[in-house]
Amino acid sequence: MHRRTFLAGTGTVLLAAPLAPEAQQAAKVARIGFLATNLAANSHLPDAFRQGLRDLGYVEGRNVLIEYRDAEGKLDRLPALAAELVALKVDVIVAPNTPAALAAQQATRTLPIVFIGVGEPVRSGLVTTLARPGGNVTGLSVISPELVGKWLELLKQAVPGVSRVAALRQPGAMDDRTEKDMLEGADVAARKLGVRLQFVEARGPADFQRAFSDMARARAGALTVRPAPMFMSERRRLVDLAAENRLPTVYPWREFVDAGGLMAYGPNLAGLYRRAATYVDKILKGAKPADLPIEQPSKFELVINLKTAKALGLTIPQSLLLRADEVIQ
Repeated sequence: MHRRTFLAGTGTVLLAAPLAPEAQQAAKVARIGFLATNLAANSHLPDAFRQGLRDLGYVEGRNVLIEYRDAEGKLDRLPALAAELVALKVDVIVAPNTPAALAAQQATRTLPIVFIGVGEPVRSGLVTTLARPGGNVTGLSVISPELVGKWLELLKQAVPGVSRVAALRQPGAMDDRTEKDMLEGADVAARKLGVRLQFVEARGPADFQRAFSDMARARAGALTVRPAPMFMSERRRLVDLAAENRLPTVYPWREFVDAGGLMAYGPNLAGLYRRAATYVDKILKGAKPADLPIEQPSKFELVINLKTAKALGLTIPQSLLLRADEVIQ
């Protein structure tokens, strides 16, 4: 795929501003830079962002152009791609995860940046405070260290007898401070629930087989998969490996369950991408990122795949099914 242009069903993306009086008077073609990690694997997410723009009244073909830069799964390419967007003098950069947001911030301290799905934007150094970001960066946060305890709790309810749980992480997917907080939070939650944690790393897809072999040798009885751009892009392979190794697994996003995973608990990613369009809209109309508070998720969805549970020989407790936002039969 050419990294400069992303085609998603409708062809080249050209979006027009709302047909409001102030928009009709604007002669300038606004340009949005979209710094993507892997467009091919996650095309539904930029689709959701464009839908958010359409919901605000934007129409294709008039005065907004989206410039895509795609790292194609290689995070080390993000800084150079961010610099390309800065050189184009786009009006705003959309950064869909922590690595992309940090790369964009390193590339510019003046162009507005809207992030989506950053775990801890204050700890990451992206913003000064949630209420008053204070610089050229704002957006929507998504994961907090407290969620790791919830993932373990859900696994313990689904697999009451589990005593050892593997935790799969991608080094570099989060900033160091957030990663440290999540690791410490996981240790505390594991002790409280009476389970032992086995931390396993995978820097790329080539590490998956080794990682699952390590889990098998340690006799892990279940698995949690941490948020990471690479894991999201490789979700079908991860789900297949979890099934092959008969590991009940909880994931951070519902997309894993749609691909056949057992459970997911976290914010709805597509919804966050739609919401990001409101930030871009405000900035294009003159708002400053420094004055736009960081939005935190107000709802987390629990999605359970009963077909996968049956294949694993699990009976999901009725109490857990009643709490689920969606049960896939």
